[in-house]
Formats: sequence, structure tokens, C-alpha cells
Amino acid sequence: MRYSHQRELILREVLKRTDHPTAEQICTSLRAECPRLSLGTVYRDLNTLVEIGKIRRVSVPGEADHFDGEQVAHQHLWCRKCHKLQSLYIPQEPLQQLVDACPGIRADDFAVTVFGVCSSCLAQEEKAE
Repeated sequence: MRYSHQRELILREVLKRTDHPTAEQICTSLRAECPRLSLGTVYRDLNTLVEIGKIRRVSVPGEADHFDGEQVAHQHLWCRKCHKLQSLYIPQEPLQQLVDACPGIRADDFAVTVFGVCSSCLAQEEKAE
């Protein structure tokens, strides 16, 4: 793969963030540094970075795809109140055992997204009570 300055900027941006940004958020963030960066380029480069395993795509139904640069095995929580993704560190062994127990398949990878309420939103609920 040919080197691309813009792809390198996009990769660095995803790797430094912990908020699981969307392509639009990445593009907006990088416009100051690279004013001619187009959203189409961001999408293409994000797809390439996912394909080569540098970042992960996190899909939430009804939402734009989010991107995650963290390579440590982990899952995600989608907060139904604040609409933010959060990393979850569920022990991998029990999850792997569940996947391995599925008959008739060979899973190469898996991702779990938990849908619920994050700790910040729970704390706000408790204050309101």
C-alpha cells in the first residue's frame, strides 16, 4: 500500500482519541491541520485502516459507524441516554467459550456491543431522584 499523508493523519487522530469518533468527527477535527481533507477521503482511508487491521469499526444500529484505535481486546457499551460509546473490558475467555460453543461455525473474530446506560448517566439519574 502506498503511503498517504492524509491516511497517516487519520490514523493518528483515531489512535489518540478514546471517544470512538465517527468519520465526520474525524474530518472536522483534522480540517484545521489539513483544510482540503474531504469527508470522502476520510471514509475511504478509514475503510482501508479497518481492512488492514489498524483500527476497528464499531457499528451501532441507526447511528453512523464509529472507529476505535485501541488494539487490546475489549467490547463496547452504547449508552441509550447520552448516545456515546464506551469501552468495556469483559474477560475474553468466557466470551470466547460462548462463541466456540456455537455449532457448525468457525468464528475468526467477534464483537459484543452492550446497549444500556453508562455510569455517568446512572449517576445523574440517582441525583435526580
